Amino acid sequence: MRERADPPDRDARAIPRYGRKVTSRDVLAGRIPVTRVTPALPDERWRPKAFEGEVVPFRATVFREGHDQVGAMLVLTSPSGTVRHVRMSPLTAGTDRWEAWVLLDERGVWHWHVTGFDDEIATWRHDAALKIDAGVDAELMYEIGARLLDRAAAEKARPIAARRKLTALAAALRDDAASVDDRRPLVDAPALDVFTAWPLAKLTSDSPEREILVERRRAGVGSWYEFFPRSEGARRLKDGSWKSGTFRTAMKRLDGVAAMGFDVVYLPPIHPIGVTNRKGRNNTLDPGPNDPGSPWAIGGAAGGHDAVHPDLGTLADFRAFVRRAAALGMEVALDLALQASPDHPWVAEHPEWFTQLPDGTIRFAENPPKKYQDIYPVNFDDDPEGIFVEVLRIVRHWMKQGVKIFRVDNPHTKPLMFWERLIAAVNAEDPDVVFLAEAFTRPAMMQALAMAGFQQSYSYFTWRNTKEELEEFLTSVSQETADFMRPNLFVNTPDILTEYLQFGGPAAFTVRATIAATAAPTWGVYAGFELFESVARPGAEEAIDNEKYEYKPRDFAAAEAEGRSLALYLGILNAIRAAHPALAQLRNIHFHSSEDDAVVVYSKHLPGRFTPDGRDDTVIVVANVDPHSVRETTVHLDLAAIGLTPGIRFEVEDLVTGDRWDWGDANYVRLDAFTRPAHILHVVRGSDD
Repeated sequence: MRERADPPDRDARAIPRYGRKVTSRDVLAGRIPVTRVTPALPDERWRPKAFEGEVVPFRATVFREGHDQVGAMLVLTSPSGTVRHVRMSPLTAGTDRWEAWVLLDERGVWHWHVTGFDDEIATWRHDAALKIDAGVDAELMYEIGARLLDRAAAEKARPIAARRKLTALAAALRDDAASVDDRRPLVDAPALDVFTAWPLAKLTSDSPEREILVERRRAGVGSWYEFFPRSEGARRLKDGSWKSGTFRTAMKRLDGVAAMGFDVVYLPPIHPIGVTNRKGRNNTLDPGPNDPGSPWAIGGAAGGHDAVHPDLGTLADFRAFVRRAAALGMEVALDLALQASPDHPWVAEHPEWFTQLPDGTIRFAENPPKKYQDIYPVNFDDDPEGIFVEVLRIVRHWMKQGVKIFRVDNPHTKPLMFWERLIAAVNAEDPDVVFLAEAFTRPAMMQALAMAGFQQSYSYFTWRNTKEELEEFLTSVSQETADFMRPNLFVNTPDILTEYLQFGGPAAFTVRATIAATAAPTWGVYAGFELFESVARPGAEEAIDNEKYEYKPRDFAAAEAEGRSLALYLGILNAIRAAHPALAQLRNIHFHSSEDDAVVVYSKHLPGRFTPDGRDDTVIVVANVDPHSVRETTVHLDLAAIGLTPGIRFEVEDLVTGDRWDWGDANYVRLDAFTRPAHILHVVRGSDD
């Protein structure tokens, strides 16, 4: 796949065509049909998207009648007007599918189409090779080739040096002083390579013009860490009451988070919390006088969604927190939860925003069997315009405080059209703003939210634990939905402590972090994960003594000193991510095989033409997903998928331990869940020895 970039000031419409376009008003198919172009969405009302620096596969089906050869050219116009021509390569023989991988390096809307053409040079080379080798019409084939080269040399848009080489090659083909056999190598002459970037064709057809939106890099690449500011620095007083942590005390935790290599700090709601129906410890209905309530029960006497809880400090304190995070190389993500406690100002000022029941009460939130008596869901049907204006005001308010990332709570319980309108309005003002959808729901809604505008999405990763489940899930998010849905692989949340983590011990935490950090370019951790917090509330898939309902200060330093922390390993994972550009891509995961149904093997490969140093970057992950056993097996690698010749020997380095091994197509591995449950290997070099 060779690429030609035209000068940025050239109008794409003025670029010389490869041939003449044959169309009919009544016929949709072109003379050289071009169909099934991607990237594309299941619903064409929305456009596909990528992030800055993402390597995206463009594909099309291109064919024609008969046996003449065809080719395909991807034509892209960047947001700044630079036009690129990228020659597409054929995929599996007989499918007529063509492909080109392109690094999209500029933010904004790209325009693109695929041109199908009759590849006259390829047809001649194919026919000439057959006939000349068979002793049939050799001089005729040489003359046909010479005339094609004459025509190409006459195209003034071609570089002069290339035109001269083509003229010389045409003369050599006609040189009957040389024997037929002596001229045979000319059919494969290097001078013909110029037709890869600039083919010769009489007929062309274009696919319809398409768009792809390229958003900022953080929309697709990031390491998230979630913690509750009120727990950082919180302490119990002698009378049994609690003194809440503040933004100022929470700042002290930022250094530890930055040391682990995280670049996004996500805060649950920081607003005033209601008193009516306040929940006590472990979601009980009888709170004690010192229970702080759930941060998601937003609103009270101190204000609503545009206020901060007085215990945390002031807006100025919050801005200082944001500045400190930025100084450490991190962004702050804020929770956007469109719901209200019974004490929220909205309830009195806008009762039409809630659902009134026949008995005069307001319906509270439910997610059976869970009940949230302390939360009123918003009804978007009676005053949609008023609600939109208010929410847009709130988002703008926090943008002014320095927030560019919003984690949206339960967006699937609100109208899709609301989110489409809101995100479009915000991104029109500031395209840097990123919205993450926390929508653990049906695929149709999850995918529609992503198509309608959400830059990131929670996913089913949390519940995909076996080899078979992981291969199916990661293949789906990296191939089937990658044109519009970017997964954020959170390993745990305040609401979710899976059985795998409850009963898997430290090995389960290590394996889940390894896969989340390497299988997709965005992943996340909720505080306490590094301390192996694994005790669940009886009968529930969430932690006992849940931080949603109480203060939970943690002594991270003591845990690290005593060897009870995964913090060092999380830091290693994020350092590996930062050092290896292959891990910053979503669409390049490839699964290999092992002879053990508990050992998953995958690679992330990025060719050198896309890396900063021009060298291939390949990371191979081998993980034992059974946290209770030692597994010994043979790993079988598809070397072609990682840019190596089958049968070659090469060296790999374990990026965690520094160990090096000589590997090939088949390799023995031993993964002990209790000491080393996973390998993260970098392909150092290959050799033919």
